[in-house]
Amino acid sequence: MTLLFLLVAAVGGYFLGSVPFGLVLVRLAGLGDIRDIGSKSIGATNVLRTGRKDLALATLLLDAGKGGIAVLLARYFFGETAALIAGVAAFAGHCWPIWLGFKGGKGFATYLGTLFAFNFIVALLVCLTWAVVAFARRYSSLSALSAAAAAPVFAWIWSGPYLSAACAVISIFLYYRHKENILRLMNGTEPKIGGEKSQSAS
Repeated sequence: MTLLFLLVAAVGGYFLGSVPFGLVLVRLAGLGDIRDIGSKSIGATNVLRTGRKDLALATLLLDAGKGGIAVLLARYFFGETAALIAGVAAFAGHCWPIWLGFKGGKGFATYLGTLFAFNFIVALLVCLTWAVVAFARRYSSLSALSAAAAAPVFAWIWSGPYLSAACAVISIFLYYRHKENILRLMNGTEPKIGGEKSQSAS
């Protein structure tokens, strides 16, 4: 594996991840700029604030899909190490897309997409963690943060240290992207799921 192949995987993953599907879909639907709505994120949760559940679901699937495709393409052409790099890069592309002045989404859907491409069991366990916390506490951001904290552990058990390390890197970035949500959770001011101004994990 040459450094050039790893660089191609990183750059390709980043640019795939940086495609702002939420922004594009909302504009195509004639609903304006998603960055002027709610949390101003380009992710599925903010798209849901337009009232279009179909657009939110499409954004969720496409944001997850771009992470998964980045991993699968890198693995096919360059191998597993390149796939790990492409997965991290795709997450970074979603969070900091060059096209939008490096202001993107919060990355949880793209994170899940990369996990499904790496290890289906790990991805399902992360989804289950999100669902349990969401049901128990009704905070979307807390659910994403809890799932992200658990991901490296699940990856270590069900895959091994390499995927676990990649998950740890992505989870750290995800926590950084949720720093405002963390402050609101600590202050007791974070809106719950279903709340009019809920700012979430996409």
